[in-house]
Amino acid sequence: MALIIPLRGTEPQMGRDCFLAENATVVGDVVMGDGCSVWFNAVLRGDVNSIRIGNRVNIQDGSVLHTLYKKSTIEIGDDVSIGHNVTIHGAKIHDLALIGMGAVVMDDAEVGEGAIVAAGSVVLSRTKIGPNELWAGAPAKFVKPVDPEQSREINQRIARNYLSYSRWYTHPDEEVVIE
Repeated sequence: MALIIPLRGTEPQMGRDCFLAENATVVGDVVMGDGCSVWFNAVLRGDVNSIRIGNRVNIQDGSVLHTLYKKSTIEIGDDVSIGHNVTIHGAKIHDLALIGMGAVVMDDAEVGEGAIVAAGSVVLSRTKIGPNELWAGAPAKFVKPVDPEQSREINQRIARNYLSYSRWYTHPDEEVVIE
C-alpha cells in the first residue's frame, strides 16, 4: 500500500480511479484529480507548499515532485505525462504536456500546453516554454514547434495508456485495451 502521510493538518486528496503503486509516497498538501497514477518509488512531497494535479496525469517511476517553502508551488494540468525519474521542483505544467525521462524542471518554470521537454533536459528556473514547443538539452533550449494536433493525439494516448496500465493492478481480471 502506498505511503500517504498527512502533515501539518493537511491530508493528501486523491480523485476517483487513481492508482498509487505500493511504494509511492504522497505527503501533505497534495490534491490530484481523477484517473491519475503515481508509479513505483515516485515521491510527491507537499510538505513545504502545495502540489495540485489535474485529471489523467501519470507520474512515472522514481519521479520526485517538491517545492520551495512559501515560495513555489506545483501545478500540473490534465492529460500530462511525467516520465521516469523526472524531478519537478515548484513548476507549472500545462495540459497535454510531456516531460521526458530524467528531465528536471526547476522553480517558477512553466511548460506550455502540448509542449514536450525531451528526456534528460534541464529546464532552468523561470524558463517559459510556449505551447506546442519541443525543448531539449542542459540547459534546455527551444528546438522546434510541435504540431498541435499531433501533440494532443500523442499525449492523450500516453495518458490513456497509463490509465489502462494502472487497471492491470486495480482490476487484474478485466480485459484492458492499450492503443
